[in-house]
Amino acid sequence: MIDVVIKVGGALLRQPGALDAAARAIAEAARAHRMLVVPGGGPFADAVRAADRQVGLGDDAAHWMAILGMEQYAHLLAERIVGARVVECVEEIERALGAGCIPVLAPYRWLRAADPLPHAWEVTSDSLAAWVAGAVHARTLVLLKPVAGETRALVDAYFERVVPDQARVVVLAASDIDTLAQLLD
Repeated sequence: MIDVVIKVGGALLRQPGALDAAARAIAEAARAHRMLVVPGGGPFADAVRAADRQVGLGDDAAHWMAILGMEQYAHLLAERIVGARVVECVEEIERALGAGCIPVLAPYRWLRAADPLPHAWEVTSDSLAAWVAGAVHARTLVLLKPVAGETRALVDAYFERVVPDQARVVVLAASDIDTLAQLLD
């Protein structure tokens, strides 16, 4: 169903111009590939982490609040990526692609129903993106991060358990986002 799942790290918001460059590159690459955008948590999840430090949230509350933070970032990404549409489930992904749109996953509803991942800060949006890549049978999972490097050094410890066997995993630095289309060909 999906050629590429691209997880757009929330830390890109800290780099001037990185979000807009990513939005342009995703829109360009989506002309030739069936893509699904998965948001990171970024400052939205950071707000949950801060609340956890301040009041001591339980694991379940922190988990679902962080996923809701990803929902907020999904709306920001959909606003910035030309032709994007927020989706919440597999059926909506299919409808968006059928309409020529780039689906951007707001993951709360789907994850709440499936509940596939442990509720712990050690499990990040990288593992969530890997789970989604498996669920939609993606051939490639791109993790767009502020910097590139060895995958294991940049993802959470749970990632290796959930990354699908069929998917090629690529870590792409924000500074290299202009190479996305060529990387996928």
